[in-house]
Amino acid sequence: MALGEYAIFTWKSKKKQKKEAAEYEMWAFPYGSEQREKLQKLLLKVFPKETVATTLIPFLTARELFEGFCKSPDLEDYAIDRMLNGLKKYKRIIKKNEMSTYVALVLANARIDADLNYPTADDIRAKAMQLERLIITDE
Repeated sequence: MALGEYAIFTWKSKKKQKKEAAEYEMWAFPYGSEQREKLQKLLLKVFPKETVATTLIPFLTARELFEGFCKSPDLEDYAIDRMLNGLKKYKRIIKKNEMSTYVALVLANARIDADLNYPTADDIRAKAMQLERLIITDE
């Protein structure tokens, strides 16, 4: 492996860095800062002992994984199954007992529109319990 293949040896201009950060922000929060705020509040209600950073990073990781599998609405069940299995690779980022909760959060986020009507933390926990049963059934 050549040195150029390591990301730490790549340099980007500040302009390029800003552009990439703005693109990522648009992907993460297509409805803007209001969506970010509502999602962060929901994450902290679901995980009251955590911080925004310790919940947002696993959430965005799970979301990216979901979108990689769910290319159309009819593939949602397939994407959920792949996510539940795929998240096991991210055990350094997402605790095993929280994986189904992050899947539930990602599903809720995928179903919102510009109204930003997120479900309650209790709704997320209930969906996570349903998903947890899927994991147990599959094993």
